[in-house]
Amino acid sequence: MKHILVFLGVCISFLGYSQDFELTVRANQVIPQKKVFLEWINGRGQAIKVDSLLPNAQKQVVFKGKVIDQGGFYLINFFDVPNPQKVLVILEGGERVLVQADGINTPEKAGSFQLQSESPNIVYMNQLFALTNTLQAKVAVWTKELQDKPGEQARIQAAFDAAQQAQFAKIKALIPSMGTHLVALWATNFLPADKELTLLEEIGERFHKARPNHPQVKPFLENLKRLKGVSIGSEAPEIALPTPAGPIMRLSDLRGKYVLIDFWASWCGPCRRENPNVIKTYATYKDKGFEIFGVSLDQEKAAWINAIAKDQLTWSHVSDLQYWNSVAAQAYQVSSIPMTFLLDPQGKVIAKGLRGDSLNQYLANLFSK
Repeated sequence: MKHILVFLGVCISFLGYSQDFELTVRANQVIPQKKVFLEWINGRGQAIKVDSLLPNAQKQVVFKGKVIDQGGFYLINFFDVPNPQKVLVILEGGERVLVQADGINTPEKAGSFQLQSESPNIVYMNQLFALTNTLQAKVAVWTKELQDKPGEQARIQAAFDAAQQAQFAKIKALIPSMGTHLVALWATNFLPADKELTLLEEIGERFHKARPNHPQVKPFLENLKRLKGVSIGSEAPEIALPTPAGPIMRLSDLRGKYVLIDFWASWCGPCRRENPNVIKTYATYKDKGFEIFGVSLDQEKAAWINAIAKDQLTWSHVSDLQYWNSVAAQAYQVSSIPMTFLLDPQGKVIAKGLRGDSLNQYLANLFSK
């Protein structure tokens, strides 16, 4: 359940206020002589460092300036250490934002944070965070329950599916009120893109009319085009990424077989719970011309490799370890996992979103012919 992304001065005539912003950042923990960095995410999803400050005695820094290129998505990078805590903020000009954060991640737990501002972008971000945090808390309880009661998997999966659908409905209800604030683009990352194409097209049309030249709007519209292109009957985009051992493997290497592209991650509870079912499916059909191409949205190689070994996933695996910024996830517009695409031997998409019984039934019908 993601998160994170695909991550998607302000025109005064559009927003009616200053291009200046003030971003106050307070850390519960600091690293001596290490700076807090402010990074701007360009239209290609690259984080560019634009400012840095040493925390004062109150463990605080204050970034001030003008938003870049009509405003957009910024990251607060705490101390630029390995596995740093990073906090996303959306700045379009005129904001005064307070960020209170732990300042570090630990191996056991990601650092927490809070955003305070009257900016519409921040107000809506907080509402989205509240929805996702509520679901994550439920998932933690279900994961523990599943460990204690493995026989309850069907009930727990049904409860998760219902909770996830309820979350999607609440997010969809919020988006119209966001108008053409950039948070509306960001909110689409919390929805299953393949099932919400009509809504995404409505959002794209709204931004195309109001802000066609905004540097974050252009990639959104381009991604929308790509999403519409990864439809049933279309040729699957190439994926060429490193395997756990290092060498690059291409999706096209598996031409001639039916291939299930399985987007997953070691940190994705529903993915890990689904893996035993996928193992059984693979064992049934691997000698009949069926293959699986696992694409991980992990960030840490060790976690990825350990999950493959622990879950005994014996098919092909690749990852660029870029989380939601994975080039494969962006090419296929994957906004939630697990997500699957089934390809025919010629590399064309013949089904999407299959898993569990639906996948087994589809393959049974396919190979019976």
